Amino acid sequence: MEQYIIKGGHPLVGEVEIGGAKNAALAILVAAIMTDETVLIDNLPDVSDINVMLEAISEIGAMVQRIDRHTVRINASTVKNVSIDYDSMKKIRGSYYFLGALLGKYHRAEVPLPGGCNIGSRPIDQHLKGFRALGAEVTIESGMVIAEAEELKCSHIFFDVVSVGATINVMMAAAMAEGKTILENVAKEPHVVDVANFLNSMGANIKGAGTDVIRIKGVPRLHKTEYSIIPDQIEAGTFMFAAAATKGDVTVLNVIPKHLEATTAKLIEMGCEVEEFDDAVRVVAKDRLKSTHVKTLPYPGYPTDMQPQIGVTMALSEGTSVITESIFENRFKYLDELSRMGANVKIEGNTAIIAGVERLSGARVGAPDLRAGAALVIAGMATEGITIVDDIIYIQRGYERFDEKLRGIGAMIELVSSEKEIQKFKLKVG
Repeated sequence: MEQYIIKGGHPLVGEVEIGGAKNAALAILVAAIMTDETVLIDNLPDVSDINVMLEAISEIGAMVQRIDRHTVRINASTVKNVSIDYDSMKKIRGSYYFLGALLGKYHRAEVPLPGGCNIGSRPIDQHLKGFRALGAEVTIESGMVIAEAEELKCSHIFFDVVSVGATINVMMAAAMAEGKTILENVAKEPHVVDVANFLNSMGANIKGAGTDVIRIKGVPRLHKTEYSIIPDQIEAGTFMFAAAATKGDVTVLNVIPKHLEATTAKLIEMGCEVEEFDDAVRVVAKDRLKSTHVKTLPYPGYPTDMQPQIGVTMALSEGTSVITESIFENRFKYLDELSRMGANVKIEGNTAIIAGVERLSGARVGAPDLRAGAALVIAGMATEGITIVDDIIYIQRGYERFDEKLRGIGAMIELVSSEKEIQKFKLKVG
């Protein structure tokens, strides 16, 4: 089993390039099957979630041609099957996007309930509410969601809670429904906008993505397109907090600074210097950072996917910080691991109280999920001594060449898979 081994205590310095947004790419890849013409998608992140999704698209009969590690060509004119295999899809939560895409194009879909990281329940009731409002009959049988409709008709849908997945899923189905659909109380995340822009590039008529109301005029068919995925705001934010926690100076390249405003605001509040450019952000942390309070919220609020990264940074900051997690109920598992490194943490329900300490100490820790795993790597880099992070399969789901990119900005980190390699690393770094 692969692990990361880290010798910390060194500031990260230099430039790092950010890849395409995983959360946008998962939905866009599935949306590509909504046309019988060829679609070219680039700036794809080369991570395991994307590879699983491409495999699933291929398994239903679509032609998938991987041109290079960041570019794929998809032609879905050969799709013969609207039932998605459970074994491949149980690993990722993006599986549910097949519901909206297949229902929109073929008027039938059979998709397993979503998997992914164990960070809390992911109810899909809002997805199903939207599909039913469009005229579909939806049932759940043996862990499969089955949705079908003779034809999809426009509707006015008000989501009970803001949901990124439901917004994207229902938007995809409505893109090929008859008439004009209005979606209210929708998610405004950058990847929602990116999926809408992708669908529009295929001939859909979607207006208002990024606002509270999305208006969709259904079209009978979609056509070929070439499209480039937006940069990954969560990968960017992770490297920004890595710079902050290690008292480093890192320029994060290939980003959209507007998408990072909530992260940037917190870094400045904690005492970092942040400089924005057209497509880059520089983060400099010279002194020990200050405590802060943060509450996770839907975009444009502070993202839940950036909560573990700020939590690690708080653990090393001066004073007492408070995190309120309002999105997922199991997102504090990493704090148990961080406590083993010497962090002073108290958890009460959906609130974590973190009293900053001068330094952490290296330890062997396990990644409980994708973002928590990345945060524990940050902790290792900000810590004197040796840290080993187990269960990095979670990290590899969402970060491309993570260790390689970190080495490029001065981290002492290696991917290892045996005790012999661990000892070799320890000898090398002294």
